[in-house]
Amino acid sequence: MKFVSAIAVVLLSSPAFAFEQHQHHTTSPYTEETGRQIKSLSEADIDELMRGGGWGFAKSAELNGYPGPSHLLSMKDEVGLTEEQVGRVQSIFDDMQRRAIQEAQTFVAAERELDAIFKKRSVADSQLSALIDNAEESRSRLRMIHLSAHLEVTAIMTPEQIAKYNELRGYRK
Repeated sequence: MKFVSAIAVVLLSSPAFAFEQHQHHTTSPYTEETGRQIKSLSEADIDELMRGGGWGFAKSAELNGYPGPSHLLSMKDEVGLTEEQVGRVQSIFDDMQRRAIQEAQTFVAAERELDAIFKKRSVADSQLSALIDNAEESRSRLRMIHLSAHLEVTAIMTPEQIAKYNELRGYRK
């Protein structure tokens, strides 16, 4: 048994083994993303943003018991929304989606511009900070749009409806 252990130690410490381990760790997990039109966003990301989708912006609300208007509309009967509530939720959703689509255009354009300066190999520190700020300010506005819609919707629901929504979504505590 000692002999087998000694052989394992010798093999694992050999230069060939070390080289193979090094090669394994240098392969980028991003290799499949090099063909993206905007390297920081997949086509699915862009599609989701441009249709006004949530893109995970409101997880802190959703996972803490603040229903989202899109999901709520699809579950309106199970949750027991009144006709008046459905109308208000639909209005909140329509406004959220309209504003999100507008802001997504700004965000995607900012990411495209940031990607372009790297593609052209013309990155200057002076412009980099401004481009990042533009993208992140837009991203922040998108989060606000989605999170505030969760707040608005929750304000018009009863505690029982909120509990039912959370149960149906699988968020039991």
